[in-house]
Amino acid sequence: MNGIARGTMIQSRRKNNFFSCRDDRGSGLMMSGRLVICTAFRFSGTLVFAIGLFCVLLAFTVTPSPAETLRHVDLGNKTRQQWGQVLENAQGSDGPRQKIALLSSAFLQTPYRGNSLIGSPEQEEVLVLGLAGVDCFTLLDYVEAFRRSSGFSDVLNNLQQVRYRQGRVSYRQRNHFFTDWQQANSRWISDVTAVVAGGRALTVRKELNRKQDGGLWLEGIPVAAKDIQYLPTARIDRNVLGALQTGDYLGIYSERSGLDVSHTGIVIRTSDSVLLRHASSREGVSKVVDTDLREYLQGKPGILVYRPR
Repeated sequence: MNGIARGTMIQSRRKNNFFSCRDDRGSGLMMSGRLVICTAFRFSGTLVFAIGLFCVLLAFTVTPSPAETLRHVDLGNKTRQQWGQVLENAQGSDGPRQKIALLSSAFLQTPYRGNSLIGSPEQEEVLVLGLAGVDCFTLLDYVEAFRRSSGFSDVLNNLQQVRYRQGRVSYRQRNHFFTDWQQANSRWISDVTAVVAGGRALTVRKELNRKQDGGLWLEGIPVAAKDIQYLPTARIDRNVLGALQTGDYLGIYSERSGLDVSHTGIVIRTSDSVLLRHASSREGVSKVVDTDLREYLQGKPGILVYRPR
């Protein structure tokens, strides 16, 4: 992959082995993915205006629940009960690291599927739970949402919080960039790049979403100047590898203008190696696999390291 930003979305909805629904409870007005329930009465003009103003204000102050948004759910090759069992098995994990290792193992061999999210500046955003196929970024979305869930009924709500700033389902509120994703989820995930680097990290100023020619990677998303810390691959030694922990979310730094990373994955430590668990789009692979991290990093510029709290 030459760059990663959640951009061009599918325009049609796949109809194989999944359902989509809009749970509109009562007569209401859908505004920016949130349902405002109003009842029509004949009142004086002043009271009608007051009711209307209340509804508009409510639309912009209440974070919608998954029941109030468009949803797409594809459970893949597991039933709801089987996914529930995955979550139940993870509840006894020894801390977030082992929990992420166990939950992410349920995605091994899952097919790679890019552009699975639905939404654009012109198309209404849909909360997508697509467990039949993932890309390197949606894999992290799902693992993190599962980590915060005690049962499958919690997953949609937690996914909404993970993928969207303030849990508001809209294209503009989506965490399109890896650094945005961490900052929006900083209560749960911390940037430990500098700690892992042991003082050898570099800081680069970037204008995210602005291409070298001045164009945009993602239409409808504003350019954001940001200082990004990363550890160059040439500075990764035994000490750095020893500081990486199972469950760390890893970003592969991108040197391209307007992008922060080109790929993402999850660190998995074994007794004799450090692996990158990731959704590979490479020809002949095209699925979630474990890859030796040192081998994978050959020829790559560097890494960003985010750690679950």
